[in-house]
Amino acid sequence: MSEEVPIVATPQLRAAQRWNVVWVVPILALLIGGWMLYRNISSKGPEVRIRFETAEGVFAGTTELRCRSVSIGKVSRVELAKDLQSVFVYCTLDSSYADLLRKGSRFWVVRPRVSAADISGLGTLLTGVYIEMEPGVGPKGPTQWKGRETPPSTNRSVPGLRLKLISDEAGSLIVGSPLYYRGLEVGRVENRKLDIEMSRIIYDVFLPEKYRTLVRDNTKFWNTSGIDISAGVDGFKVRTPSLQAMVSGGVSFAIQDGIEPGEQVQDGVIFELHKDIDDAASSTFNPTLGVLLLFDQSVRGLTKSAPVEYRGIEIGRVKNISLNYALESQLQRVPVLVEVDTKLLRALGRVTASEDDILMLGNAIKNGLRATLKIGSLLTGAMFVDFDYYPNEKAADLAYEGDLPVVPTLSSGFAQFEVKIASILDKIEALPINETVTEITVTVAEARDAIKQIEKLAAAAKVTLEDDDFRQLPADLRRTLGELEKSLASVGPDGNVQGDLLRTLDELRGAIRSIEAMSDTIKEKPNSLLFGIEDSRNPKPKAAGKQ
Repeated sequence: MSEEVPIVATPQLRAAQRWNVVWVVPILALLIGGWMLYRNISSKGPEVRIRFETAEGVFAGTTELRCRSVSIGKVSRVELAKDLQSVFVYCTLDSSYADLLRKGSRFWVVRPRVSAADISGLGTLLTGVYIEMEPGVGPKGPTQWKGRETPPSTNRSVPGLRLKLISDEAGSLIVGSPLYYRGLEVGRVENRKLDIEMSRIIYDVFLPEKYRTLVRDNTKFWNTSGIDISAGVDGFKVRTPSLQAMVSGGVSFAIQDGIEPGEQVQDGVIFELHKDIDDAASSTFNPTLGVLLLFDQSVRGLTKSAPVEYRGIEIGRVKNISLNYALESQLQRVPVLVEVDTKLLRALGRVTASEDDILMLGNAIKNGLRATLKIGSLLTGAMFVDFDYYPNEKAADLAYEGDLPVVPTLSSGFAQFEVKIASILDKIEALPINETVTEITVTVAEARDAIKQIEKLAAAAKVTLEDDDFRQLPADLRRTLGELEKSLASVGPDGNVQGDLLRTLDELRGAIRSIEAMSDTIKEKPNSLLFGIEDSRNPKPKAAGKQ
């Protein structure tokens, strides 16, 4: 039997597959990841660093960077500064908004804010705080910025007029305080800061475009904050603004009557902020000549800025009251420096407008021009300077104290009144009051003796009436005697005549004592007739630094 040869299968060789569907998933994942990485890198814009005092409510990865409430980036990280006085907030902008980052840009945190002038940021109570960016208008700016702690009142892209006001004191004006024109709100205070070099307060104010034409070169701005109470030659003045101005402060502006408005102003013009409307009105006064007045009487009641009038027309104001203006030989007189507008002193048709001020003043003094002090208000005791012509006065020439021309002065009507009162009191004091009282006392004593004699006669008459023989007299005679008895009874000790006489004597003594006291008081202080006697029970407080 032959052995069977095993049949060996011939292997079939095939080329291996180069592509497998299983590779689709990782390749697709790789492509998507690469695309996302590319999109993330390409969409990421520049990173900016903003410095704030605090990072309250700001969180990395969630807090947005916005421009006009449109998200343009996010906060990438928050770091504490090395000086521990501030924080650094890093924000990454979207690449499509990279052009917004220009020189002059401003950043601030929007959060709920409540002040006397405004309430803002209430929407962040639900959405959370965010950082607002206001793009600048210059070239592309740096990547490091200092953020604002308070938001600006208006965006710089909003058209309008932006001005600066300068004041010596801040008062109650704050950011957001309104600007008023004839009582209508037409703008806002955007910012205030202290200028260290000038030692003054600078306010940035904004008016919308439609109100731009209201501000001219000669416009005056003044503070209308709070209640203004003043006392002067016009008595007491009380001004009360609107409730909003009382709470948050306010600024009013206008062009004074009789003043040319001037040209329309442009952005950045600086105006002075006056303390009140009276100060703004007086700022239009343009003095052309300084004049020195030397008074022989007290100037109590006369203050700086007190008016100088000519027959009721204000022609100037008091600039200063100081003994420094007088020479040693004139120390017994009180120097008062006033500023006057000589144009208001010129007589129409008599003096040409081109005449020199000093020459005009000298001619006016020769014609009798004099200065006096007058009381503007008996209630406040405020005084003012009055210029007028007194032709009957002794002729005088223009004199000088240093470089200042001097106008002669006269005692005021009040001083003359004091002299007359003193003369009257001297006459009263010269009266023989004591002798008169002595004579009255003697007369009263004699009257008492007469009364006693009358009483004796009345008693004798009564005895006669009770006599039987007398009763037989006619009835009409008895009636007559009865009436006489009644008349005599009225002058007895209990009678009305004697009581009235005694009361009259007491009142006369009291009147004499009052006249003596009044004479002494008025002689020592004549002006007490107008202002009364100071109560010693309520002494005036001493000035600071005095003992």
